[in-house]
Amino acid sequence: MAPSSSSSDYFTELAHQYIDGEWKPGSGSWDIIDFNPYTGEKLAAITVATATEVDRAYRAAERAQAEWAETNPYTRRLVFERALRIVEEREEEIAEAIVAELGGTRLKAAFELHLAKEFLREAMQLALRPEGRILPSPVDGKENRVYRVPVGVVGVISPFNFPFFLSVKSVAPALALGNAVVLKPHQNTPICGGTLVAKVLEDAGLPTGLLNVVVTDIAEIGDALLTHPVPKVISFTGSDRTGRHVATVCAQHFKHAVLELGGNSALIVLDDADVDYAVDAAVFSRFVHQGQVCMAANRILVDRTLEAEFTEKFVAKVKTLRVGDPADPATHIGPLINAQQAEAVSSVVDQTVAAGATALLRGSVEGSLVSPTVLTGIAPDAPVLGQEIFGPVALLVPFDGEDEAVRIANDTPYGLSGAVHTGDIERGVRIAKRIHTGMIHINDGSVHDEPIVPFGGEKRSGIGRLNGEATIEAFTTQKWISIQHGRSRFPF
Repeated sequence: MAPSSSSSDYFTELAHQYIDGEWKPGSGSWDIIDFNPYTGEKLAAITVATATEVDRAYRAAERAQAEWAETNPYTRRLVFERALRIVEEREEEIAEAIVAELGGTRLKAAFELHLAKEFLREAMQLALRPEGRILPSPVDGKENRVYRVPVGVVGVISPFNFPFFLSVKSVAPALALGNAVVLKPHQNTPICGGTLVAKVLEDAGLPTGLLNVVVTDIAEIGDALLTHPVPKVISFTGSDRTGRHVATVCAQHFKHAVLELGGNSALIVLDDADVDYAVDAAVFSRFVHQGQVCMAANRILVDRTLEAEFTEKFVAKVKTLRVGDPADPATHIGPLINAQQAEAVSSVVDQTVAAGATALLRGSVEGSLVSPTVLTGIAPDAPVLGQEIFGPVALLVPFDGEDEAVRIANDTPYGLSGAVHTGDIERGVRIAKRIHTGMIHINDGSVHDEPIVPFGGEKRSGIGRLNGEATIEAFTTQKWISIQHGRSRFPF
């Protein structure tokens, strides 16, 4: 395939499976239809991969991996240097594809591409990072070597919200560390989350067989992606409900699962916070990419002494957000991924208001387009406070004092991200340490990801970490080789 000249070409050229270096239709009996969530336009039809193609993909990866693992890491690094240049050269076309396939705004597309490029840069470094050790032994004459080696083949399952970035985030480091990969993108984003990633790495010179992309659905393949004997690690990003299933199946088959799951993050505004700044951070943290972000601030907790001022300014700012065509650079909020998700979000709002909450803003629903909703006066035992809302709905919750803020923030089965706003940084750190979450930010938003900082959650928000050293831990294993330079004495 020649390099694409526009985003529309991606949906024409890349609507195939990519297995062992070949672009072919799947052998299933039905198609996954790729729609533009804003216009409803059909972007592509991809015949699904069957369990047979999954097997072919894993076997191709297994064959290619052994030689790749022995390849000089400086040589492996060159692939990701070229991939970075390709993304930079095609940035506008990739951004247009993100806007079209998942309804991301121009701002969101730029944010996603920025992250993808940063993680490609980190993949270049990761190729050189694994280190072995020599450890002492209580046995005379023995030398203990501990090698850091690739796990072999990694299965990656990526989500629809940041599909290009979150596929790159696992795929590129796993490959850089000497593994091969089979990638299954979300069925709503098969191009940006799957075959586009393959195209970039193919053009960057990645050897055949090392990355395979299967576009399919559990209705077709069941658990074949998880139970296949070849992969040793499954990297899954998605909902906690599906993540629980992935973890269970992986455990039954003695596979390691890295799970990046949902969140119900709290952004806490203390009584000494800069209100205007906290409002800006909260609006971004709640409404970026229509709220379809695992790190989004679902709950905005405000000290009661600031409640009136914060609420007035927060609602006023939310009213300025422009809802509409994601291709328009002035748009802040585009469509949700599909009409079913829009209906689900609307239903949650209806139920919460019926239970006594007050809607300071009540968003309308037009197809996949959902305008912002701001709710307050929510009962402490309301189900909405304990769940993840993947849509543009903000929950304002007042509190009295630090202890209550911590209690409310922790009253959720999730623990991914969060934020604390205060005029006293060390006070913020003390509170942050009390929040049961994998990540939390002082005087900032709740949506952050950086290449070398451990990323992951507690409770239902996931198992394991990625980024930097955590990625090395996830996609490599340790091997002990001992050498007896003298002669051991055996008891018989």
